[in-house]
Amino acid sequence: MFLITQIIGLAVVNSYIPNIEQIEINGELVNITKNPLPYNLDPPKELDKSSSLISIVIAFVIALVFIILLTKLKAIFFIRFWFFFVVSLVIGITLNSLFSYLSLPYPSILALVIGVPLAIWKVFKRNVIVHNLTELIIYPGIAVVFVPLLNIWTVIILLILISIYDIWAVWHSGFMQKMANFQIKELGIFGGFFVPYLNKKQRALVKEAKMKLKQGKKIKETKMKINLAILGGGDVVFPIITAGVILRSIGLLPAFVVVIGATLSLLLLFFYSQKGKFYPAMPFITAGLLLGIVVAYLI
Repeated sequence: MFLITQIIGLAVVNSYIPNIEQIEINGELVNITKNPLPYNLDPPKELDKSSSLISIVIAFVIALVFIILLTKLKAIFFIRFWFFFVVSLVIGITLNSLFSYLSLPYPSILALVIGVPLAIWKVFKRNVIVHNLTELIIYPGIAVVFVPLLNIWTVIILLILISIYDIWAVWHSGFMQKMANFQIKELGIFGGFFVPYLNKKQRALVKEAKMKLKQGKKIKETKMKINLAILGGGDVVFPIITAGVILRSIGLLPAFVVVIGATLSLLLLFFYSQKGKFYPAMPFITAGLLLGIVVAYLI
């Protein structure tokens, strides 16, 4: 799912690359840059990448404090509505790129017509399959908003800062675990991929129950706690942002190399990690991204 989302992300970022058009003003030809992002989300015309990085970091801190405050206040309905609004918008951004490519009429409106029901199903109905499928198109929509604000050096600094935060939040403060538990148990939503799975003992119990049912025997209904394999949304979106910046700066092949680096580093983390433990994924993914950037420059 991680790799598929990265590939979708590259396609979406590529579809929103600004177009430079020449128009005549007072008898002179002037180059005008048009950004195709829908819903008035175009980046500022006079854009300083360093200032953008500072703005992103400040916005991230403000959003984090806001989330902590809402969590303390148990503002469940407000958080769900906020989540619903953002999910609707970013799904709309992703689908708009597809519908524009297909030359469908009113692509941005059509994208919201589909995106809003998907967001309702995801946030308020809650279904594991719908949740994970919508995650595939949520993060490309988020990433494409941030890609124009960054260059290679600023995105590298952002990755390092996020990795440091991830280490603190998972291994030192336990903030990430608390947030994940609150989202899943209290809100019934989660920003990221999650896959429920049974351990060996539980699988044996389920198999035994199925055998009894086939034999026509009655079984006693029981509840059991199941394990979840989870990957946070930030661990998915920051690699897309990085690959998107590389795509706009160097090209498609180098961007794909960066995606492969992130995917392999995540695969190694999954392979060597222990079940039942939380790990900060961003430091490992960042290492893969940085290695991918180096390889991308070499080729």
